[in-house]
Amino acid sequence: MGFFSRFFRIREQDSFSPETTWAVEDNGSELVLDAEYAAMLMTEIDIDAAIASHEGWRLQLQEMVHGRSSEVMRPERICQVECCDLGRWLNGSGRERLGHYPAFDMLVARHRHFHQQAEAVVTCFQAGEQAQAVQLLNGRCRHASNQVLLLLKELKRGLGQ
Repeated sequence: MGFFSRFFRIREQDSFSPETTWAVEDNGSELVLDAEYAAMLMTEIDIDAAIASHEGWRLQLQEMVHGRSSEVMRPERICQVECCDLGRWLNGSGRERLGHYPAFDMLVARHRHFHQQAEAVVTCFQAGEQAQAVQLLNGRCRHASNQVLLLLKELKRGLGQ
């Protein structure tokens, strides 16, 4: 059973949805999305693009803290999870389609946490605390980013891609 599938279960297992089936595997159940439903979800969000965009955020932060970028980032904007495509999807149709799975809430929380850590990096950097910004970027921010990427990759795998 995959990492994400351990979390990606319907909250109320006695309720039936036509988009899902349960497959018995070894000693547990794993959620399997109907292929047509999974394909429809994939038209709403390009997970590869979300992963690339998320990695782009991290690279922009890295370039900034190492003085290789003249782009001015605004902390008050970065902390808003809806400022990226993934955040808009998570708070929109993604929530409508997958919000009843506990792992979805985990992805939303990890995504929000990443934006909070990114805000902290930018705030430190703009306050002239470059060493602290680098430390935050390489620590908490990188960890938060890796969690989002892991969950996105597992979601992609769970959708059959």
